[in-house]
Amino acid sequence: MSKRASAEINAGSMADIAFLLLIFFLVTTTMDVDAGITRKLPPIQDKPLPNSSIIHQRNIFTVLVNAQDKLMVEGELMALEDLRKATRDFLNNNGDGTCEYCLNAKQSLSSSDNPQKAVVSLQNDRGTSYKLYIAVQNELAAAYNELREEMAQKRFGRPLKDLSDAAQEEIKMAWPQKISEAEPVEL
Repeated sequence: MSKRASAEINAGSMADIAFLLLIFFLVTTTMDVDAGITRKLPPIQDKPLPNSSIIHQRNIFTVLVNAQDKLMVEGELMALEDLRKATRDFLNNNGDGTCEYCLNAKQSLSSSDNPQKAVVSLQNDRGTSYKLYIAVQNELAAAYNELREEMAQKRFGRPLKDLSDAAQEEIKMAWPQKISEAEPVEL
């Protein structure tokens, strides 16, 4: 009788192959990274400033977005397309007459005193769509950017991006972007 040898498979390199496949999938797989909204947060205060959170109602531009993606600005329904102009008018009001660089200001007594005191209060419902939330943020930021660009053209005759860092900072200080997503204290 002849004994027949059973066929064996050399499994010595199986671990190497599995390791190489693992490395291959780790290297070739892409991860989705969520992009955020660029916002500069205020610096940390050691001690709270007295009356720093008290803002007169006329200096607060209230923007509300509900769960049905409807926009209410200063108590009235508004289309997203009109938000930028309404924000510009509020910021560029010069109600107290102290803003020397405000262009074509209406000086309405029911709107902001000046750009330094103006705050945009954005309030969203939990059911607001992310798409509309971003669109509203973009329109508010665009209003500030347009006012800054106009000042750069008027004062320096060049676009804001072409100015020196000091000149850009001067314009940003003149039109400080104050968009609050917290409830401001009213008088």
